This record gives sequence, structure tokens and C-alpha cells, in this order.
Amino acid sequence: MSMLSPEELARLASAESLFPSPIPVQSVSSDEFMPSPQTPKQREFEARVKQIGARMARRLGMSRRRFFGTAAGMAAAFVAMNDTYGKTYGVDRKEAAEPERADARAQALAGQFIMDMHTHFLRPGTRIMGFVAQRNAVGKAGWNPALAGKEQTIDDLMFGNYLKEIYLDSDTKVACISGAPSEIPEDWFLTNEMKAQARADVNGLAKSKRMFSHAIFTPGYPGWMEQVDHAIRDLKPDSMKGYTIGDNSHKDLSKHPWRLDDEKLVYPAYEKFLAAGLKNVCIHKGLFPPSVEAQFPNLLQYSDVRDVAKAAKDWPQLNFIIYHGAYRFAGGGRTEDAWAQFEKTGRIEWVTDLAEIPAKHGVTNVYADVGQLFAQSTIADPRVSAVMMGQLVRGLGADHVCWGTDAIWTGSPQWQIEALRRLEIPEELQRKHGFKPLGPADGAVKTAIFGSNNARLYDFKPSQQAALAVDHLAHCRQVYDKDPQRTNLAYGYALKDG
Repeated sequence: MSMLSPEELARLASAESLFPSPIPVQSVSSDEFMPSPQTPKQREFEARVKQIGARMARRLGMSRRRFFGTAAGMAAAFVAMNDTYGKTYGVDRKEAAEPERADARAQALAGQFIMDMHTHFLRPGTRIMGFVAQRNAVGKAGWNPALAGKEQTIDDLMFGNYLKEIYLDSDTKVACISGAPSEIPEDWFLTNEMKAQARADVNGLAKSKRMFSHAIFTPGYPGWMEQVDHAIRDLKPDSMKGYTIGDNSHKDLSKHPWRLDDEKLVYPAYEKFLAAGLKNVCIHKGLFPPSVEAQFPNLLQYSDVRDVAKAAKDWPQLNFIIYHGAYRFAGGGRTEDAWAQFEKTGRIEWVTDLAEIPAKHGVTNVYADVGQLFAQSTIADPRVSAVMMGQLVRGLGADHVCWGTDAIWTGSPQWQIEALRRLEIPEELQRKHGFKPLGPADGAVKTAIFGSNNARLYDFKPSQQAALAVDHLAHCRQVYDKDPQRTNLAYGYALKDG
């Protein structure tokens, strides 16, 4: 099953068409939207990373593919990114040339507390097959080069591989399993019951608190309030998640979009959340570029952030965590449009709007989860990532920007972790726009984003964090690291050349 037309699918390439670089050389998509074509800068990056990889691999006496599976290979890719886009990532060229130096850096950061509250896998028997193609394409693009030559199957998007890619192939310590609703019951990624069971399975395996789970709430769907009651009573979710767009997977079938500030429809649910002690309301926003708006103009008002401020002001006891930072230009959009908009106006839809809510409306309970905002922009133009992170930190505060990756759609989140560790706002942009530096990988700002903020929101105590170092998953990771088989892989369709 695909959500793209046969004509659109005919324009798409398989994974075999893309080069396996540690950082993707081209944007990819699931079957929910068309991917963007490779930009001139991405072609320039591809040529550079191939050249650097070949040179370093020869010098080290290994294949280029093997080199790109190492920490030094990842460093080489960031060197190529800086040479292409300007200095945006903190990377020492010696890391690419000296594997022991790169390995030492990776090991020094391996214990960093990373709490990823935005992850996914698919249910058994799913009809949603497009993510398989997404894994193939992004794997071939190089996000996970070790398995780039392996044809992906639907099993790669199931629980077993999720467990491996999140907890063994990355430095993630704690994750939240999320989901997405649909007007078609069998097209929910996971039911609320399945998410709760996954949480129990992981925590039972680890013998510690390694996983949290959402319950999806669906205002306007038949029986939705009864489902809220069931989730709270029987499933004990850690937070609630909603899609104001309604059915994001089948936008053409979306019959129940809603607004956060709908007093009659949604506010009674907020009352139930608070009564149950659920303070975190996670909301999908953004991923609705002009090309998608042209197809579904009726859904625009539900995809931007115009409804956030009033809801936050009316419900100060709740935390409204806006997923993807409301970034508009992912989901079939063009990062070039985001950059052009910023150069012209100093703004990026709808990220800047979100960042300005606290100052304009006097609220302190609005947060941004970076999700696809970071995943999509950093591989297309890292300056856009840097600007958006700068705006969110400045407007919301470094203590209100939270880590989420949307993995495993884009494979193991390690490449995203490494990208944020190295990302810095270029000095010229700092001076011109008044941004403060993001700082070192283990500095105050990135430490807050990677884990401290989510730990505070979800009351994850220091004693619980300490327990992770000696639990069963930590032991499994130690064994695994002796002979790792990493899948730095990603997923999707890519446009064919020409």
C-alpha cells in the first residue's frame, strides 16, 4: 500500500541509486509525500565525501564502505559538510585521518544522557509499506552505511530492529514509543495497547525504566473520549499525543482535524489529563509545506501554531510539547525555501512563530521537540538547522527545547546525535542575528536538549538515570560493542536523476 500515485512512484528511485555516505547525500521520504530532488550543494557534498572517503580508506587499508562505518568515517563526512556549506560542525580533520582519535572522542561521549521522546516502529501486519523503501533509500544514502548493501524488509521496521537501532546502535539511553492515528483503524502505526506493551517489554528486559509510551488521543473520532478514559485507566500512559491535522497518513481522508484551543471539543480532555496527573501534551505540528497545502488547503489552519498560545494560556498546568518544532518545510518541502525565507525576513515558518509565543503571550509552558526539524534540515543545509535551533533556544529557552528524532524512520538516531553534538551557529549569523553559541557537545545547552529537559518534564530522577549504567541493556550493549553490526541506515524514496 502506498499513499503516492502510480505516476509519482514512477519518478522515484530505489535505494540502489544513492551513495552510502555516513550523512545522507539526498533527501528521502516515506510514501506519504514526494521527496525533494538532490540540490547542487548536496551533489557537491556527495563528490567531496566520496573523495575524502576513498583517500582515507586507501591510507588505512580498508574499503571505503568499511571506513564510513567507523567513527573516523563519520568525522570525514562532517569535514565534507563544512567544506560544502561553511563551518557549521565542530570537527577536527585529524579525526578523519586518525581512527584512534575519533574512537576516543566517541567513547568519551558514549555515556552522555540522551532521552529521545519521539520514536516509532510499526505493528505486525501493517499495510504501511512505504517506510521500507525509505529505509532502503536512506541506508543507501549512507546514514547507516554498514547495512547499506542489505535490502530492507518490513521486519526492519518492527520491534526487534527498533530495539537494536535505538539501544544498541546509538547512545540513546531512554526512549518514548509514539504512534500516529488514522481514520482507517488498521493503519495506525501502533495501537495504544501496543505502545503500552512495548514499554512493558523493554522495561522488563532492561530491569529498569528505559521506555515511556504515549497514548494517542483523537478529538472528534467516534468514541474518542471513552478511549481517553480507557487509556488513562488501563494503559497508564506517560503522556498524551495528538495530531491536530487529524489523519496525517491519509490527508485525503482526514475528517476530524481539530484545534488545541477548541474549548468545547478538546478542553474536557485536558481536564481528564490533569485529573490523572498527565501534564505533558505532545502535539504533531508542521511538515506541511506549500506543495501539500495546495493539495489540502483545508488542513492548513490545523497544521500551523496559531492555536498554541491560547491553549497554553488557558491551561498553565499543562506542558504543550510541539513536535518537529512546527517546521513547515519538511514532509515534501524544500530546505532552500526555508533558507531563502530566513535571508529575506529573518523568519522560518512556523518555527519562528513558535519561538515567539512566550514573549508575545506571557506563557512558560510551550516546548519544542526537534524531530524532523533537525533530521531533515541538517542533511540539506546545516545553516538552517543552526538558525532554527538558535531561534528556539532564544525564544523558548534552552530549557524548553527537547530531543526527539522520529527514529527509526531514519534509522538508528546516532547520526542525528552526532550532528547536534557538532553543530554550531556560524559566528557571522551569531553576530548578525544575536544568537548565542550552542556550545560543546557536553555543554549546558546541548546537555539540556539531549536529556535534562525531558528528564524534568517526565520526572525521570537521577537515581533512575544512574540505574541505566548497570541494567541488563547496558550489559547487552557491552557485549554488542565487542562485535558491533551497526545499521546507520535510513529509509525512503529518492527522486530519480533528471
